[in-house]
Amino acid sequence: MTPGPVAAQQIRLIRDAEIENIIRLYSTPLFQAAGLSPRDIDVYLVNDHRLNAFVAGGLNMFIHTGTLMQADDPLEVIGVIAHETGHIAAGHGATRGENLRRSTTAVIASYVIGLGAALATGRGEVAQAVIAGGQDIALKGLLSYSRAQESSADQIAIRLLDGTGQSPKGLLDFMRLVRGQEVLYASNQDPYLRSHPLTRERIQFLEDQVGKSRYGQTPAPEKLRALHKRMQAKLVGFLQPMDQVLARYPETDISLPARYARAIANYRSGDMQNAITLTDALLAEHPGDPYFHELKAQILFESGRVAESVPVYEESARLLPDSPQIAMALAQAQVELNDPQTDQKALRHLERTLQHEPGNAFAWRLTAIVHGRAGDIGMTALALAESALARGHAPEAREQATRAQKILAEGSPSWLRAGDIEQLAGRLADEKK
Repeated sequence: MTPGPVAAQQIRLIRDAEIENIIRLYSTPLFQAAGLSPRDIDVYLVNDHRLNAFVAGGLNMFIHTGTLMQADDPLEVIGVIAHETGHIAAGHGATRGENLRRSTTAVIASYVIGLGAALATGRGEVAQAVIAGGQDIALKGLLSYSRAQESSADQIAIRLLDGTGQSPKGLLDFMRLVRGQEVLYASNQDPYLRSHPLTRERIQFLEDQVGKSRYGQTPAPEKLRALHKRMQAKLVGFLQPMDQVLARYPETDISLPARYARAIANYRSGDMQNAITLTDALLAEHPGDPYFHELKAQILFESGRVAESVPVYEESARLLPDSPQIAMALAQAQVELNDPQTDQKALRHLERTLQHEPGNAFAWRLTAIVHGRAGDIGMTALALAESALARGHAPEAREQATRAQKILAEGSPSWLRAGDIEQLAGRLADEKK
């Protein structure tokens, strides 16, 4: 089956607090070794079963779920991240010409600016979101690298892996996995092979480096191996149908990742009671695991048991206070209760979320609801303006910002922010023209 034109213009992003934290654990040492600030690099997870990872629009890194689920070892994913970090460190995105730079930036901007809207489900599950772009960025070649650039990124990756005490064998194993697809027709190949030229020389270089590296045969730490298995189980549970989940994690498999995957799969298939039973069993063994609490709260919330979900979300947030996604999930449940006292608690959690993710449109929408219930029309308009701006809806953002300025106290921080949004929305509208 060939995807139609609409499918070819979409990138599907997912959000999940646990998986994003694991990827950050993988990537942060590499970013730091490259002299890059981890806070400046946005890593996005793309819901696509094919092997791929790419950097675009400056400091935006995209990793396919297929790469995460097919990698047998965390070192493979770490190697891929090291290679993509090499492209960032080498400035390859800035060397492909001004016209290409402009087109790449415009396309990526259309994806990233839509992120706030696309993640509107707000909770910490693997929430699929579709962001439409002007073209299929991977297949149109905007992300293709030259052989020289690929070689340069490989060399930087080796340096970064050595600098962080990690084996380059994972990168070699991943490249061998990709190399096995070269015999396929282009339409059946994974995007990584089409955008990252793979040559025998590159494979030979990596083989040599594994042999030379003092860490060549050093396995990934057991902690990372355990996290990798949990990440894969979670992705399989959320993204694959029940029969495929059970094929990979049969009932006879009583390992933690297998039970985690089955709990999630039961939730996704609508068997909420069994999902809760399986999750409770995990919590009985690991009462301090914030992600098991998050999963149970999510199941309760989706089952319409909102009041029951709140204390479970609160425990998850207590155990992981720096997670903006869990804070927002808790806030959403609190807002659903429609209680003035609970609304104020929700507002504090939303403020925490927005400190980390100021462009989160759904968090701004929930903020608008809370202010609206309290009768604060000026702050409601400002929050709606922020939400519209995050979604790239310039006319709505400008309209709400103008409304907010008429109501808010002149010269106040909120009034000044409304003015900023009005100007930003104007520029966004001009760029779209």
